[in-house]
Amino acid sequence: MDALVLSVVVALAAAVVVMAGTAVVARRQDRIAVVDVAWGLGFVVIALACALTAGASGHGNALRTSFLVAIVAVWGLRLTGHLYRRSSGHRDEDPRYLELLGGRVSDVGLGVVVRKVLAVQGLAMVFVALPVAVGVVRPVWWWPLVVVGGVVWLVGLVFEAVGDAQLAAYRARPRSERPPVLDTGLWAWTRHPNYFGDACVWWGTWLAGGLASGWIAGLATVIAPLAMTWFLSETTGAKLLEKSMMDRPGYRTYAARTPRFLPRPPRR
Repeated sequence: MDALVLSVVVALAAAVVVMAGTAVVARRQDRIAVVDVAWGLGFVVIALACALTAGASGHGNALRTSFLVAIVAVWGLRLTGHLYRRSSGHRDEDPRYLELLGGRVSDVGLGVVVRKVLAVQGLAMVFVALPVAVGVVRPVWWWPLVVVGGVVWLVGLVFEAVGDAQLAAYRARPRSERPPVLDTGLWAWTRHPNYFGDACVWWGTWLAGGLASGWIAGLATVIAPLAMTWFLSETTGAKLLEKSMMDRPGYRTYAARTPRFLPRPPRR
């Protein structure tokens, strides 16, 4: 089997394993929101599986492969830990999933959950991870692109991690002492620094794993960060979240002076 095809098949198999484990936990907790915690971890498992397969077959560049696994692992484990801490102790279902499924796991059955959520997210993980699956089996075409990709990834990680920390600190304050809207720090530059950072992470990963493998590999995998950015900005991310946020006191004024996704210096 061709090394590239094998890498994609391994990525798909890894996603199936992660989603199967998620299904077990979701059924036990009667809560499909646990899939959010599995999202970042799934990419780590995919990257490790593809890298080990590539190493066993002697394909790819060991240094670049290690770099790709490292950046995916740092991002994925940070996100997994953050979401786990945020959801720890909660047993209520996420309203998004209640609307999507029409009830809890016990109400609709595990088959519906697999078809509407787990299978979709598993395939999405493989799709977004294509630059990694390609990068671990291909030689490096131009090393400066790996470096640039690392810089873009780092910018994204900072936006995501700092944005999440600022939001957690805001939520930890008593309601009577905090402003109605978080509009300081990175949240003064963009209404969704964590989503913007997530997009940068995957553009950096594409530069280091996809485009750095050559123009053909870059063109074949650029759909991954494009799709991720579209999801984060226009569909399941910022745009969906703001449907409810616009009803909060002060949020429309905040939105009028702060960009939704791409950051810019704060304006009064």
